[in-house]
Amino acid sequence: MKTVLARFVSSRIFWPIVMLAVLFAINVVAFPGFFSISFRDGNLYGSLIDILRNGAPTLIVAIGMTVVIATRGIDLSVGAVAAISGAVACSILLGSPNPGDPATVIVAILVALVIGVGCGLWNGLLVAVIGIQPIIATLILMTAGRGIAMLLTEGQILTVTSPPFKVLGTGFWFGVPVAIFIAAFIFIIAALMTRRTALGLLIESVGINPEASRQAGVRARGVLFAVYIFTAVCAAVAGLILTANTMAADANNTGLFIELDAILAVVIGGTSLAGGRYSLAGTLVGALVIQTLVTTVYTVGISPVATMVFKAAVVIIVCLLQSPTTNQAFAGFRRRLALRSGKGVAAA
Repeated sequence: MKTVLARFVSSRIFWPIVMLAVLFAINVVAFPGFFSISFRDGNLYGSLIDILRNGAPTLIVAIGMTVVIATRGIDLSVGAVAAISGAVACSILLGSPNPGDPATVIVAILVALVIGVGCGLWNGLLVAVIGIQPIIATLILMTAGRGIAMLLTEGQILTVTSPPFKVLGTGFWFGVPVAIFIAAFIFIIAALMTRRTALGLLIESVGINPEASRQAGVRARGVLFAVYIFTAVCAAVAGLILTANTMAADANNTGLFIELDAILAVVIGGTSLAGGRYSLAGTLVGALVIQTLVTTVYTVGISPVATMVFKAAVVIIVCLLQSPTTNQAFAGFRRRLALRSGKGVAAA
């Protein structure tokens, strides 16, 4: 039992969980009914449900970002891809004589996802084949993607009325928001595909030492194409949820800064930006920390403008607590404490 507890305390996910617990405590003090969950009209409501639902798009994007960062890359274009997917879906629905037809909604979603695959292929081509640095390659689509979304919407905010499409953002299945089901499904798929499988080992090997993995016969290009396509599809799914939540395609604001939140979630979760080993469970906790922090800012009554400052503060605190220097300091403190307690027992 002590060994398991010691491993948990020394793991990189320990401090993010502590930070999440602190945020929960602050919310309970400011709003005593924070943990209460009500059941109305067959659906679940409450602050925790809102955190899970509102944080679902960030978690979905962060899952894709995790595997990209594990390959020593980055994807800054996820916000733009989210905006493109939302613009494509709304354009198809508006162009249909019956936007509420489930078949039309399915077509709009599938086309948006295919566009996401295309965006991932573009990023993969620039990174894996042409050899452009990931931050520059994805910055290209980050810049151009918003322009593409503006062209699709003709510079307007496209509003649609389609109950089946709205389900993605505000609907419920079995009393639970649909967005939570989608995020959970993508998380499980990513975990099954990467945990202790050939793909997971390939991702880690490319991130740890690309040259060594190439000499060992690993097809790094295929791995890079796979992770950038997966990340773009995740961004497209998040864009569909965000668009369905407002029932409007806003090329300027859909997915705005979601790439930063996703990267923060990955970093808080303990995945190193240097590539190699990664933690999807840590990313899940990191996404919850980010969304809970946003909720805390609103609950306490702080201006939403200061949210980014608090996010930066949380990242700094968690990274400092996770750093090897801090861990060594804690280990030294524990050794000194053990020696003092041992001397005290001997003296007695």
